[in-house]
Amino acid sequence: MRFVSMEDVEPGQLLGRTVYSGNGTVLLSAGVQLTVYMINTLKRIGVTMIYLKDPAFEDVEIEDMVSEVTKKAVFRDMSETLEAVRSGKEWSTRKISNSVDQLLTDVLSAKELLFQLTEIRTKDNAHYLHAVNVALLSSMIGYNLGLNYGQLKELTMGALLHDIGKSVALAEGADQDAVNKSHHTWKGFEFLKHKREFSLLVAHTALQHHERLNGSGLPRGLTSESIHLYAKIVAVANQYDNLISGEGGLAKKAMLPHEACEELMASSELLLDRDVLIEFNRIVSVYPTGTSVRLSTKEIGVVVRQHRGLPGRPVVRIIRSAGEDFEVKEVDLATETTVFIDAVLA
Repeated sequence: MRFVSMEDVEPGQLLGRTVYSGNGTVLLSAGVQLTVYMINTLKRIGVTMIYLKDPAFEDVEIEDMVSEVTKKAVFRDMSETLEAVRSGKEWSTRKISNSVDQLLTDVLSAKELLFQLTEIRTKDNAHYLHAVNVALLSSMIGYNLGLNYGQLKELTMGALLHDIGKSVALAEGADQDAVNKSHHTWKGFEFLKHKREFSLLVAHTALQHHERLNGSGLPRGLTSESIHLYAKIVAVANQYDNLISGEGGLAKKAMLPHEACEELMASSELLLDRDVLIEFNRIVSVYPTGTSVRLSTKEIGVVVRQHRGLPGRPVVRIIRSAGEDFEVKEVDLATETTVFIDAVLA
């Protein structure tokens, strides 16, 4: 399986991973043979990168942190929740609580995996996918920082609902990015603090996730000591997902994972918490499996495996033609210490 730009997709190729809508229904199933119409439709709904099946890499599998069942359930529950909020209707806190339990069950059973954003982002599912990505990444960072299950559930709940204030603002016809008490973080705080089923820290996570260590953040300009750990974690996860999706006003276009990681590290101790960033860098796949890369040796290959603890040093498979046959070799960057990834070929 390879991860490629939509611009490089051709009719007849096989889709490598299922594409979901915002409510968890299947738009295109993995294995379907892509047609011109399908390719154009994927581009129209905002898909920029996609997984394709490739005979030369058919043994390469993307290991998911969450099951298909969990993904569908969480997407559905988040879709129903945010739609209810935007419509001013009641929503089920129990469903969200159950979704978080499902997410944590999957994450804790796959805690040795590196975090890879494997779901295909569309205009329709972007909002829900962002919430799920931030929740997954936050829970993994929290686990590495030693949080117990109760704390992890509070953190993950706050991460999943960190942007709920945007839906509240839409329901009220307000500007979600207005400052002070109209900012979406305040809207989210005021909304969540009245949900007695949730810890007040869930509301504070929504309130503080745009605060920055040097006091330059919103909505209150808090400095390091006043920002809760949950919010510091969600700030990193939120900013990373925004950078790689090109959303949130952080970048003019979507960054590649290694570019986003470099951007975040440049903010260490000034904007974002250093300890949180250290754990973030231990669990995020800098070069996701299936990505085409050029090595410092000028050889071109595809990332086929990851090393837990060494996210920047994956295994790269290089295939060369040798007459009528092909020569295949794998370069393990964890042991080939003088070889580096020179560029990502997206």
